[in-house]
Amino acid sequence: MELQDKTAFITGGASGLGLATAKNFLAAGARVMLYDLNAAELEKVADQLAAESGQDKVAWHAGDVADEEAVKAAIAAACERFGSIHINVNSAGIGGAARTVGRDGAMPLGKFEHIVRVNLIGTFNVLRLCAEVMQNNEAQTGDEERGVIINVASIAAFDGQTGQAGYAASKGGIVSMTLPIARDLGKRGIRVMCVAPGVFETPLLAAAPDEVRQPLIAITQFPKRLGMPEEFAREVAHIVNCSYLNGETIRLDAGIRMPAI
Repeated sequence: MELQDKTAFITGGASGLGLATAKNFLAAGARVMLYDLNAAELEKVADQLAAESGQDKVAWHAGDVADEEAVKAAIAAACERFGSIHINVNSAGIGGAARTVGRDGAMPLGKFEHIVRVNLIGTFNVLRLCAEVMQNNEAQTGDEERGVIINVASIAAFDGQTGQAGYAASKGGIVSMTLPIARDLGKRGIRVMCVAPGVFETPLLAAAPDEVRQPLIAITQFPKRLGMPEEFAREVAHIVNCSYLNGETIRLDAGIRMPAI
């Protein structure tokens, strides 16, 4: 599927990987609906993008990815503004490290539930509602492709470190549901892919001291650096463009394998 004149619903669009994806899509001629919990930052970013790409190319809606009614409202707004949704990129997510049993006792169950709710349930909530719209699109390719969904997992799905039980479980769930959802939605002309990024230059890591950054770079195989959000955005665009990619998870990590601690 070509990006030109398509509409993308991007979660986590106010910063990091989601914002980089939005910029790349806009440069390729797409329209974007940005969805994020941070309304103030989202509005600022959307205004900047609209000034660069055109007011008719960018819209935004604030809300929780796991809130069914909020996501429905955002999708309805995207359809009203742009006509439909062709691409859904789910990059919204949270971290949260805690040992299963620590000095203060067992990990609070609420912490585990919150991480899974945002990362896993939130991703499924958004993709199912976007797919409901996509199935009604006219065929966009000779293969009768109607939509593309790209979920964002993490290398923690495979190399979860000490204290990452909740995070790894949530991202592992995203990886595990990729194939069954692709099998399900293939009947409706919708592809489903997953990207598992390594360690990227997000705003959080950009501000981290060298004693945090350098050990991560040291265990990266090649190139010896952190990933750039623009590289993630290019990979996502490639997935959209290459119609034979479906039902798979791509590790985008320069060969890093995380140690236990």
